[in-house]
This record gives sequence, structure tokens and C-alpha cells, in this order.
Amino acid sequence: MDFRTTVERAERLKQLHADHKPLVLPTVWDVWSARTAAAAGFPALTIGSHPLADSRGAADQEGQTFEEVLAAVRPIIAAVDVPVSVDLESGYGQKPADLVAGLIEAGGVGLNIEDTVHSEGGRVRSTQEHASYVAGLRAAADDAGVPVWVNGRTDLFAHAENPSGVLDEVIERLRALEQAGADSVYPVKIQDDDELLAAVTAAVAVPVNTTAHPVKHDLERFRRLGVGRITYGPLLQFALTDAMTDMLKPWAPSS
Repeated sequence: MDFRTTVERAERLKQLHADHKPLVLPTVWDVWSARTAAAAGFPALTIGSHPLADSRGAADQEGQTFEEVLAAVRPIIAAVDVPVSVDLESGYGQKPADLVAGLIEAGGVGLNIEDTVHSEGGRVRSTQEHASYVAGLRAAADDAGVPVWVNGRTDLFAHAENPSGVLDEVIERLRALEQAGADSVYPVKIQDDDELLAAVTAAVAVPVNTTAHPVKHDLERFRRLGVGRITYGPLLQFALTDAMTDMLKPWAPSS
């Protein structure tokens, strides 16, 4: 993909976030799923690390190298005419500038970055460390001349035995990510908790991303709670797995 097209797609992704509240980005993992989602009318997509890994027989949580991920997402991005964001986990041990350079070269115009560092035993970055990494991504994108959409994710709720007990810490982290240049923030594992979703959406000025199940969740509920961006994580692929299993069962040999 040529540089001008990449810049245009990045600008388009930014505008879509402003136009749609929330913006729904179906999470895809191969050319087929990307083309299917785009044909269904979605103006932008995201590639999820978990479904991408499953589709390739690899492990999630950085079970692939950055180079392997880029090789996998390049044909997906090239197969559609809409902006595509890529889940880059915790960065695969890359410096921010190298992560952004690889993403742009592959044609990606957005990224998801989390604070659980899988390559270092699953430790969680401190608030300042994660914010500094996001600031590095922002600076690298600015230097490259591509307004890459940075979705700053935190796993603090997911790691907590009592998610409500870490709300203040999460809000502090989300605000730090916003100040560091994140275009949206993503506190995972609270998609079923109205109170926590409302609290985080009220705490920051940038869009808050939530995970959604395409069958079990309701778009209007998320809109009412102030969610600005929706992705499916692995849940679309899980839903299709369930549907495919149900379709195939009657055809399987009886035991």
C-alpha cells in the first residue's frame, strides 16, 4: 500500500471515531472475515491478536513474533478498502518507533497496546511506564506523518479479584494514557458492568473502548453508557465457532 493511501485511511479512521458514537470495529483475523465484515457495511475493522493467533495455530499473548504478525496482517489489510487497526498486544519487545514503522509499512492505521508484558512473565507495566510507551508511539506516528489511532489498553480490571476496588487506579491510568497521546482507552473485562463502564466513560474525554459479544450484547446499552468504541476481541470468532459447531453436529458420525 502506498504512503498516501495509508495516510488517507488513518485520517478516515479518526473521522469515523468522531462521526459514530460508538464506532463499532468488527474484530477480524483473516482475509475472509475482513472481506465479510467490510461487505456487511462496516467502515473500519480491527485485527485481534487472539483470533489471529487461533487462526494460525499459534498462542495468544505474544505467541507470535512481531515479524510473524506483520506477515499475517499485511494481506488482510490489502484485501479491503477500509481502515484497519491491529492489536499489537504489549509491543512484542519492540521500541515504539519500530512498532509504528512496522505497522505503517503493513498498511495498518491504528493499534491496540496493552500493559501486560507477556514477554516478561506477564508483569503489568506501571502507570508511568505504560504512559511513556504510549507517548513514544504517538511521537513515532507524528514523526512518520501518519495519524495512527492509538488505543491504550489496561488489564488492571482483568487482573483484580475485585474490579471495583481498583477503579481509582484504573482511572488514574486511563487519564495518564490520554495525556500521553492515546486517542482512545480500553479497560478490558468490564463489558457486563454498567457501573464501571459509566464511571470510566465519565472520567476521560477520549472514547472508551469496550469488548462486545455480537449476539449477547446490545449496542444501545453501550451507547447509553457513553461507550465511544466497540471491538469484539475473540468473541466474534467464538460466536462463529458455536454456530459452526451447531451446523456440523448433525453431519458428524454418530458414536
